[in-house]
Amino acid sequence: MITRSQQKEENTWKLEDIYESDKEFEKEYQLIQNLLQEFQSYKGTLKNIDSLVQALKTYEKINYYFGRIYVYANQRNHQDVGNSFYQKLSGQAQLLAVQLSQSTSWFEVEVLTLDSIEDEKLQPYHRFLESIFRQKEHVRDEKTEELLAKASDLGSAADSIYSMFNNADIHFEDCIDENGKEYPLSQGTFISYLESKDRTLRKSAFTHLYKVYAQFNNSLSAMYYANAKQADFFSKEHDFKNTLEKELFYNEIPVHVYDNLIQTIHDHFEPMHHYVSLRKEILGYESLHMYDFYVSFAQNVDKQYTFEQAKEIVKEGLKPLGQDYIDLLQEGFDSRWIDVYENKGKRTGAYSWGCYGCHPFVLLNYNNTLNDVFTLAHEMGHALHTYYSNTNQSILDSDYRIFVAEVASTCNESLLIHYLLENSKDKQEKIYLMNYFLDQFKSTMYRQTMFAEFEKITHNLVSQNEVLTPDILNETYLQLNKDYYGKDIEVDDEIQYEWSRIPHFYTPFYVYQYATSFAAAIAISEKIIHKEEGIVENYKNFLKGGCSQDPISLLKQCGIDMSKPDAIIQALKTFENYIEQLEELIHEN
Repeated sequence: MITRSQQKEENTWKLEDIYESDKEFEKEYQLIQNLLQEFQSYKGTLKNIDSLVQALKTYEKINYYFGRIYVYANQRNHQDVGNSFYQKLSGQAQLLAVQLSQSTSWFEVEVLTLDSIEDEKLQPYHRFLESIFRQKEHVRDEKTEELLAKASDLGSAADSIYSMFNNADIHFEDCIDENGKEYPLSQGTFISYLESKDRTLRKSAFTHLYKVYAQFNNSLSAMYYANAKQADFFSKEHDFKNTLEKELFYNEIPVHVYDNLIQTIHDHFEPMHHYVSLRKEILGYESLHMYDFYVSFAQNVDKQYTFEQAKEIVKEGLKPLGQDYIDLLQEGFDSRWIDVYENKGKRTGAYSWGCYGCHPFVLLNYNNTLNDVFTLAHEMGHALHTYYSNTNQSILDSDYRIFVAEVASTCNESLLIHYLLENSKDKQEKIYLMNYFLDQFKSTMYRQTMFAEFEKITHNLVSQNEVLTPDILNETYLQLNKDYYGKDIEVDDEIQYEWSRIPHFYTPFYVYQYATSFAAAIAISEKIIHKEEGIVENYKNFLKGGCSQDPISLLKQCGIDMSKPDAIIQALKTFENYIEQLEELIHEN
């Protein structure tokens, strides 16, 4: 594998667009120290409007410089984690994040003591202040809040214990393939084994992994229960009915949006059951098992795509978004927004990230596969969403919420799938594309909603002072799998322990957003594909919105109302349509 210094410059991101040299980084690192001191001087003065305005201006500057420092240091580190100089810079940035949190924590507390934020001078900051001020009814007196803040460290204990167990302490027996060859099993290798064409290896990985989780079922149940219990305590102490209400409140999402997702998926189990049945038929198994759920039923598509070809394919696929979108995409390609290829020490995977005042950046580990082409489209969706938000909103209104974060990336993938299927002449390539897309529906819309329902059931029990025993957790999860996936799959007993290996459950009521975001993206892409009048312009207005409105209102600009079933139903119709197309393709002579 090549080293970082052996990468061709044109294939690397141009972090000099943030800082031309590391000396500039050090200069701004010192500058932000002065700004933090200045910000402290406003403490206790915010009831004076002019003082509040000056504090807000300083706060904007702090956020601007911190974003540059944090992104630059970490992205330099990510391009080669073995570089000791950038390890140090990244460490400095982490320390600064802690310092910033401690030095600015007083601000929100003091804003909440204000009688009103309705003043003409505060208009540019109204949305930002409003997002703080709406918490007022859930803030207790100063002494109680201080006590709750101290107790929050105790509240995070279950999460810390689980993280240590799941990432460091747990070990698995090697798994075995059809030839008796042994393979090391870990959290990192598990899914890759489930994707293997070797069914013996898949079953071995599945049984060996869950055997260990079963051994620790009592302890893991106690951890989950403790985490749910502390979440319920802090929610009720802040005058929320339950944890679900609290978590959605801070993201400005009405609770009925959550309920609507679960109910609409329940009303549309049939497409998933149909897909499971078709998967069983294609794989040719008398009995389909849970360990057969990840393996591709498509033949391997060995076609290779150079990065130049990938860029052209993505541009063609995204043409329905208009020339200005394509021009911006081209600017990203030409101006070194992207770090393209793997090198020794480079962070794995892919992401898009950036700081206000500079274009976003994309990290790839491009390897010439069709999956890599989709990754390019996905990450550039994130990048252009960030670009549109940052160039159209103030810094405090630019950071879009998790609820809508996957819309732009998934919309790009959906448009690309449509383009490739329309233009592909190869049957196996079409099957591969449909397998890829249908599995996204399975894993994102259905599976994440199943997770969301599991959380709702179990947290409701805790809220009603019920104890979460291992039997309750296991039986609840097992039954959900049976409901969601239907009678054409053997819901193996081992799957009842799967809940205990999902780290997201220690951040309650987070995962549902993957499903809602996916549904919204598919519904928007269908509108774009069918050339609904005004949709492209409305979609771009959504991309420009940042967090200037709540997520539900932003999506309504595209005719998408996530408090109603319509967008989810539209996405599921797309799912059904692709299943039918696949069925026709499979049964062709």
